[in-house]
Amino acid sequence: MLAAGMIAVLVALALMLVRALKGPTVFDRLVAANSIGNTAIVILALLGFLTGRPAFLDIAITYALLNIVGVFAVLKFFRYGALGYDAEEEGEAL
Repeated sequence: MLAAGMIAVLVALALMLVRALKGPTVFDRLVAANSIGNTAIVILALLGFLTGRPAFLDIAITYALLNIVGVFAVLKFFRYGALGYDAEEEGEAL
């Protein structure tokens, strides 16, 4: 039963990859990339459960944190155009 779940998740991953490559806008591609990251987390958790290795769950949690930070960085880049803080643009002198 879990193997069927893994196959279903892999099919969903393939559909998300198609959306990421053919998305009409940048934001569609961003949502698809975030969904691919979330699906990778589910795959890691299922793989750890299928093989009986709970260390995969720790890797999945770490990857989830990296996925969240990456999405926030991309969103900040889309909004401000840069990832660093520039005090001169805010009107503050150093």
